[in-house]
Amino acid sequence: MPRVFATRKLPGAALERLARDADVDLWPGDMPPPYEELRRRCADANGVISLLTDRIDAALIAAAPRLRVVSNVAVGYDNIDVAAARSRGVAVGNTPGVLTETTADLAFALLLAAARRIVEAERFVRDGRWQTWDPSLLLGYDVHGATLGIVGFGQIGRAVARRAQGFGMRVLYAGRHDAAPEPGVAAERVPLDALLRASDFVSLHVPLTAETAHMIGEAQLRAMKRTAVLVNTARGGVIDQAALVRALEQGVIAAAGLDVAEVEPVPAGDALLRAPNVTLLPHIGSASHATRERMASIAVDNCLAGLRGEPLPFPVV
Repeated sequence: MPRVFATRKLPGAALERLARDADVDLWPGDMPPPYEELRRRCADANGVISLLTDRIDAALIAAAPRLRVVSNVAVGYDNIDVAAARSRGVAVGNTPGVLTETTADLAFALLLAAARRIVEAERFVRDGRWQTWDPSLLLGYDVHGATLGIVGFGQIGRAVARRAQGFGMRVLYAGRHDAAPEPGVAAERVPLDALLRASDFVSLHVPLTAETAHMIGEAQLRAMKRTAVLVNTARGGVIDQAALVRALEQGVIAAAGLDVAEVEPVPAGDALLRAPNVTLLPHIGSASHATRERMASIAVDNCLAGLRGEPLPFPVV
């Protein structure tokens, strides 16, 4: 039987299904395997089921001569050296589409939570500071009728635009020339700088690439309204995090809702943890029971196809 290294236990029964056709070496820990252990376990593997926390680089691929497929349990794959894999004839797959609606739900939840200071208000109550009704207590920003700027208008960006319709929002988007809203969704394509100037809320939905790294930096933050809220459910690296902390501390923008960070998990003592007006989550954009189980199932489908030398159902393109 072919041998597959799975770097973490996955929700549902997908790995049990894989074990019927492969010898599955499952990493037992709750934390990711250290890189050297990952490289050692992959050395004689025919397939790898990896997570975003696993660095599948050129050196690891070169040291795994039997490797046929790397199946990433995520939409993103910036943890994998795809070029190195292709040069070796190793297929690379991901899990697109299935987490679109779940991630869009969370993006909108973050938008609402940051706008209305939900986390701060909940702590206020638990800390015993709620003394009376106060007309000036925890004032936030209205979402209904506001302008939402969506940066990156792929499947998740378009799903967020659909949700915005129910709040009567004006939707602007910046994306590829071939990006277009779905039928019945009112959205206007504008340049990024115009989007930043006009939007009350900015939601990021771009992959992390050389072109998008730190695409939101000092200049872009200063172009935004002082009352603007920035939401990121894409990748932490698309924002210059140090610039964001300064912008929040100086009141350049009003608030941020983040499901991702440049370094994950956020290190203890990081300036982001001390920044004001941040709703910060531990990368849970796709974290629903149904979505995570479906992601695991797709990852196993990709892995099995790669082991058989067949085209992957969901190859990285």
